[in-house]
Amino acid sequence: MNGWTMAGTAALALAAWWAYRRRSEVACTIDLQSTPTMFHAHVELDGVEVNEGDEVLVHGAPARVAIGEVRTLQATATVQHASWPRRVLTRVLGTSGITELYEVGFEG
Repeated sequence: MNGWTMAGTAALALAAWWAYRRRSEVACTIDLQSTPTMFHAHVELDGVEVNEGDEVLVHGAPARVAIGEVRTLQATATVQHASWPRRVLTRVLGTSGITELYEVGFEG
């Protein structure tokens, strides 16, 4: 192998290691509460720990909750676990004061 091919292979292996995300489907409990002045939503994952850099997508959450309504329901969630280098980078950036806004959406 020449130098360029080895460097390209190493770069590809590093990119794959960085981008790799293990996915798992888990059961979860969703608690919802709506009042005229606030909305509360909480998700408890069953048997999975979420760490720095992980992403969680909840499936089956209701699109609407009436004002004054309190609901607790069971659903499933997809957890994408961050790779080791992504987890370390997220931890370093988080402790250095650089933070990212969390994107929370309720779609109907």
